[in-house]
Amino acid sequence: MLAIIGGTVIFSLPLLKDKRAEMLCTKYGKAFFYSFDNLIILNRHGVDKNIPPHCIDYAANLGAIKSLGVKKVIALNSCGSLKKEIKPGTFIVPDDYLNFDTITIFGNKIKHITPMFDKMLIKTCIQALKELNLSFRNKGIYAQTRGPRFETRAEVNLLRDYADIVGMTLAKEATIARELGLKYASICSIDNYANGVASRALSYKLIKENAKKNLPLWEKIINKIAILEDSIFTRS
Repeated sequence: MLAIIGGTVIFSLPLLKDKRAEMLCTKYGKAFFYSFDNLIILNRHGVDKNIPPHCIDYAANLGAIKSLGVKKVIALNSCGSLKKEIKPGTFIVPDDYLNFDTITIFGNKIKHITPMFDKMLIKTCIQALKELNLSFRNKGIYAQTRGPRFETRAEVNLLRDYADIVGMTLAKEATIARELGLKYASICSIDNYANGVASRALSYKLIKENAKKNLPLWEKIINKIAILEDSIFTRS
């Protein structure tokens, strides 16, 4: 069984149009999700799509996924490009991330994890994009900022020396997934240039417009991932 977590990129997915969300209470809080055969889809911004990035309850979302018996999570993320050569319309399967805004489920316990993406799920993501003949990069570093504001030009200039793309959700989600023992990987869509990288002014409206253009592709990606993971599960 597999979980797909999305945000901006799944706000208007046709496959969720007539689907009723289910709720699950965890020790971390409530989470809402959509259930399909061997597939769970969860919007990190909530069932009403109104939870801003800095208020997302990652522990509740991922705790719910774990309690449903799911062990694998593939995230779909909308992000900005820190570099002109990484153009909007491209997909990236990140292989590492930066985030210095602490988040944990361990509280006062002395317990450490080594953050990382799952290598086999990365291969699934790459294979899905390959089979769909989409333009993508098979590695890249994601930098997470806290939000809700966009990054300043000075921050973008600093980050571009160490990362390729920037967003407000992936790194914290990946960290909590790792702490819960879940396998996690991501496919990121480049929906805009980060502040100052291009001449066009950055806005949330622009990001949503660009993300919406990719909706047919995201549905194909989700279907392809589900097929690949099902076939992998059958063989194992």
